[in-house]
Amino acid sequence: MTAPPTILKLGGSVLTEKTDTPTPKLAAIRRCAREIASTISRTSPVGAGGPLIIIHGAGSFGHPQAKEHRTPAGFTNFGIIEIHRAVASLNDLVIEALVKNGVPAASLHPFGCLVAENGRIAEMETDQIGMMLARGIVPVLHGDVVMDRETGASIVSGDQLATYLAVRFKAARVGLGTAVDGVLADGAVIPLITRANFESVRSHVQGSEGTDVTGGMLGKVLELLAIEIDINSYIFNASKEDVIAGFLAGDEPGTRVAQG
Repeated sequence: MTAPPTILKLGGSVLTEKTDTPTPKLAAIRRCAREIASTISRTSPVGAGGPLIIIHGAGSFGHPQAKEHRTPAGFTNFGIIEIHRAVASLNDLVIEALVKNGVPAASLHPFGCLVAENGRIAEMETDQIGMMLARGIVPVLHGDVVMDRETGASIVSGDQLATYLAVRFKAARVGLGTAVDGVLADGAVIPLITRANFESVRSHVQGSEGTDVTGGMLGKVLELLAIEIDINSYIFNASKEDVIAGFLAGDEPGTRVAQG
């Protein structure tokens, strides 16, 4: 039986410039790929921390497009296609960097394997993910536009994917890599957020700068607190050198979010 996976989500702010046009941070994408590769052996591709699922955000490859094409009547067909093509093109860059660094990574586009209901995941085909993990292939998913039973189409964020798959595969750990050191209060990292202390720290949990249609930092915390099983989850700064590698090796960076 496959060991519980680690889920690593790389935020769009880490991989792209938050502008109104798709602008990748190519050096950052390559660095992230190198750090991930450093924890994976070519002879044991599941890595030191067990199997790995990677998810990334959309940043300027999705948020501005979603905002542009969102109307009171929902997304147009060509809007859906443009949003998906944009996020898929960022995914291509991430896959290219991972493979060049020796990570056996393959794309899985939520648009083709997921149905939402009012913006929340209703059904998702995950058998192929389990089979990939068993072989040591690293699935790489991303925030995407998907078909929606209620609204026709909606955006499912990388954060929502991370928590959904964490429950589905009973993940060992979840890490949300952002461009800040964690959840901050007066410039200092809040070390632990739980359901019990959330209201007392909520005023410090901000949205996201720039164009973000998925809830920013508050959305991340709420997604992690809503996980139905006990999983060690972390929000940390993936823009800093070696933090990703440290997380995958077992470090506990940034803010830990626990359900208890």
